[in-house]
Amino acid sequence: MRIAVAIPCYKVTRHVLEVIAGIGPDVEVVYAVDDACPDGSGRFIEENTRDARVRVLYNPQNRGVGGAIVTAYKAAIADGMDIVVKIDGDGQMNPALLPQFVRPLLRGEADYTKGNRFFRPESVQGMPPVRLFGNAVLSFMTKLSCGYWNIMDPTNGYTAARTCVLAELPLDKLEQRYFFETDMLFRLNTVRAVVKDVPMDAVYANEQSHLEVGRVLPEFLLKHASRLWRRYIYSYLVRDFNVGSLYSLAGLALLSFGLSFGIYGWINGVLHAEPATSGTVMLAALPVIVGIQCWIAFLHHDVSNVPVEPLSRLLDEAA
Repeated sequence: MRIAVAIPCYKVTRHVLEVIAGIGPDVEVVYAVDDACPDGSGRFIEENTRDARVRVLYNPQNRGVGGAIVTAYKAAIADGMDIVVKIDGDGQMNPALLPQFVRPLLRGEADYTKGNRFFRPESVQGMPPVRLFGNAVLSFMTKLSCGYWNIMDPTNGYTAARTCVLAELPLDKLEQRYFFETDMLFRLNTVRAVVKDVPMDAVYANEQSHLEVGRVLPEFLLKHASRLWRRYIYSYLVRDFNVGSLYSLAGLALLSFGLSFGIYGWINGVLHAEPATSGTVMLAALPVIVGIQCWIAFLHHDVSNVPVEPLSRLLDEAA
């Protein structure tokens, strides 16, 4: 298969040449995307590299890492590449790991692979505790909103994808900045693509995050809630109606009735100074208990409903 590498280039002139030099001979094309970089990353690469595989792409405006990668994805699809690997240009991702990310795609085991810094306990020893906790919380939120319960480390940007699967996605609708990796997982789930984690070590060195947690946290929560709702509607009401749909709807109905009846009985008892009878209590509590059990059953169904048949196999057979 024809393999390409996509490198978003924004203020990476210190490390990008080393990253390009570390890319192995199995790669046919290297797309370096200058995302309106004030340091002129694209021009710097063109003037200082002799690697004939490098092709510099320019975004007229800064579109963030997501916008830069979409530019490279579109170029890879147009050039007939089969696999495109995304590696940052800041030196935090080791190009030598590229074969590990590509191997599951070559074997037809997955449509999309991504790095996981949490796989081995030794790989997170140097990770700041705040970052470790934050990634754990984000991982759980991503599992809920995107449906990939088998993955971890959703903010990891070291990824590889089959271009035939990328062609099925609305690339222009992808989030362009910090939420790009999570939105990518959400879009992949809508086409039932198989995603697989690839173990890797965490590397931070002198890296400084530009993510202001206090500012983006409310935005992240809203976006996760939006995708959770959209995934539920599409997966359990529009595209399919299955036992998970029944569990969720029954749970919602029972919880709504039990809570409403219980609150009404409590208010009525307070106003008339009459204690609720055991029958009234049971009529309120039983639907709540059964409703919670229905929601647990729905969650169990959702966890077991992770895609397992690679979409790329079907697309290759159709081609």
